[in-house]
Amino acid sequence: MQTGKTSFANLASWAAQVIAAVILLQTLYFKFTAAPESVYIFSALGAEPWGRIGSGIAELVVSVLLLLPRTAWLGALGGLAVISGAILSHLTVLGIEVQNDGGTLFMLALAVFVCCLLVAILRRNQISEIANRLRGKVK
Repeated sequence: MQTGKTSFANLASWAAQVIAAVILLQTLYFKFTAAPESVYIFSALGAEPWGRIGSGIAELVVSVLLLLPRTAWLGALGGLAVISGAILSHLTVLGIEVQNDGGTLFMLALAVFVCCLLVAILRRNQISEIANRLRGKVK
């Protein structure tokens, strides 16, 4: 995908990037202020407070990467990694519904996953280009 080129793919990528970043950014307040919901989640996972703070930092970095055109591909890949951990936690420890939230956190995690996957697919040329450059340097 070319930077500056207005196309459906470019607009779709930007929409997905912004949606994923906004969802990730809005959760940071709860993680960084030790909101009871976040403390509950990470306590249940046996990762309080380091997991809460660490995942918050990772999500902040991913959000910034998603919002920068040259690094959106990296943000998408990082977002897939981070959110896969959240989804796995829901499916194995937390459950779909956490503290009577009606499954909202799980649905938001799925939305971030889908958005990051879409960005990675739409920006696969950038990913291939970087991979090829890295392969050239490794030889």
